[in-house]
Amino acid sequence: MTLMLKAAPAGCGAGPAPSGADAEMRDLLLGSIPALRAFAFSLTYDLDRSDDLVQDTLVRAWINAASFRRGTNLTAWLFTILRNLFYSEQRKRKREVEDADGVHAGRLTALPEQEIRMEMAQFQSALNTLPAAQREALVLVGAQSFTYEEAAAICGVAVGTIKSRVSRARMRLIAVLGMSGTDDIGPDAQTRAALNGP
Repeated sequence: MTLMLKAAPAGCGAGPAPSGADAEMRDLLLGSIPALRAFAFSLTYDLDRSDDLVQDTLVRAWINAASFRRGTNLTAWLFTILRNLFYSEQRKRKREVEDADGVHAGRLTALPEQEIRMEMAQFQSALNTLPAAQREALVLVGAQSFTYEEAAAICGVAVGTIKSRVSRARMRLIAVLGMSGTDDIGPDAQTRAALNGP
């Protein structure tokens, strides 16, 4: 699926762009797509759902561009929108059974040939065992490099809650991966970032 941000959201015809939705905002939104995709995938583990979430986030941000204060953290604002859309969607899907046969998880944990990829697959599998709130906090702080304060704002919780979730997530990953501590971490930068943190 190709993500596109048009001059106006679908269904708005040729009417004027929403307030604040100018060329600068368009460029900022387009530049945020890689980070949005990574965060969406960390929530869904589904490329199509991730792209849909990103597209919906971009449209929502475009329509509400006037509510964004220029000079503040655009990525945090967009992540908050994306996260809210994701959990709203989850509430609608709450009766669905996710990956009951383990087919999706099996694809994520298939062992590649190279050692670094194998370590990454093991890390991904271990990450999947974390409760959603801990995984989300770890991805925001460890992989997306948000501060604890920014991650707390995105998740709508206290800073101490984010710190606690990240700490528990790191300890659980170390245990699941059979490590005695972060000194055992291999060469993979993402694994090191997630486990060591700021």
